[in-house]
Amino acid sequence: MARYLTIGDVDVDGLHVLVRSDLNVPLNNGVVADDFRIRAALPTMEELVDRGALLTVCSHMGRPKGVDPALSLAPVAERLGDLTGLHVGFAGEPGHITVLENTRFLPGETANDPETARELADGYDLFVQDAFGTVHRAHASTVGVAELIRSVAGPLLDTELTSLGRFLGDPDHPYTVVLGGAKVSDKLAVIENLLPRVDRMLIGGGMCFTFLKAAGASVGISLVEESMLATVSEVMSSSSGDKIDLPSDIVVARRFAEDATSQIVTASAIPDEWMGLDIGPETIALFTDQIRGSESVFWNGPMGVFEWDAFRNGTEAVARAMGDCGGFTAVGGGDSVAALRLLGLESSVSHLSTGGGASLALLEGKALPGVAVLERWAS
Repeated sequence: MARYLTIGDVDVDGLHVLVRSDLNVPLNNGVVADDFRIRAALPTMEELVDRGALLTVCSHMGRPKGVDPALSLAPVAERLGDLTGLHVGFAGEPGHITVLENTRFLPGETANDPETARELADGYDLFVQDAFGTVHRAHASTVGVAELIRSVAGPLLDTELTSLGRFLGDPDHPYTVVLGGAKVSDKLAVIENLLPRVDRMLIGGGMCFTFLKAAGASVGISLVEESMLATVSEVMSSSSGDKIDLPSDIVVARRFAEDATSQIVTASAIPDEWMGLDIGPETIALFTDQIRGSESVFWNGPMGVFEWDAFRNGTEAVARAMGDCGGFTAVGGGDSVAALRLLGLESSVSHLSTGGGASLALLEGKALPGVAVLERWAS
């Protein structure tokens, strides 16, 4: 793991501090619809304010093409004020905390333009990188600023790197990884990096049908990435391929609809004109037994279309098994976290990651630009 300083290594009293948080939250009619990421970022801000820092916070929101009032961070500043009870200024207005406007309104943000970085860094004594969800991107507000002024990691970032790093270092065994979601291509690098390390890899969700088809199964009209079949065959025939557990039964429907009639079929023989939308009860029993008996479990991706009651059983069972597991459990990825929160189980796991793409990049073994740049300030 990269060596970096944290805010505990710095006397921040009286310093002008710029914190990069991940406040990219959903809005509904100009109001924050889900404040999970804001709440996750709060402890860092509150600690810095309590320790006497003069605090400014920056973040991106969405993917605007230029300035887009619908993606302003003004609602985030308002919600921050509600949660902290402090006066939160916005876009230049002073306060106990000042929130800058969406960094992606700046034309040079995503290109890590040096001039944009200089403008962001101007006037600050210290930069705190606390946006785990964006450290896999080399942007002006994640890398450029950190190249210009003294920079340290915030507590949220440090916790994410330490917690997820356990799955790359020397995790306790049995060690199980559970992967779901739609596409194998999104998870292939994680599969290839973790498969040699794990005891079992459980694969559900839409991505399991590419594996099943590559293994010779009939998958009906289920989601399949045809371009990935050859690669998946190679993974399954590799020296670690026998660690992969695929579903033995599947909940299928004739159409992709919440009210579709469903039935349970053998995973290797899904009828023509039917599609798989969840793992079946036999698979649920296998997967949950494996999770409960493990000492280290990482989960990314739902087992089915969990937004619909009829196809939620697999994801809910995995979520509950994660909570029942006595070992170290971590969940990464927006849909998996959303499923846990939908079921009220977010406090039942050891670590709930705030970064989907970043957590996958870390577990792929990739260098994270927003973390690597902190190393130069550690000596």
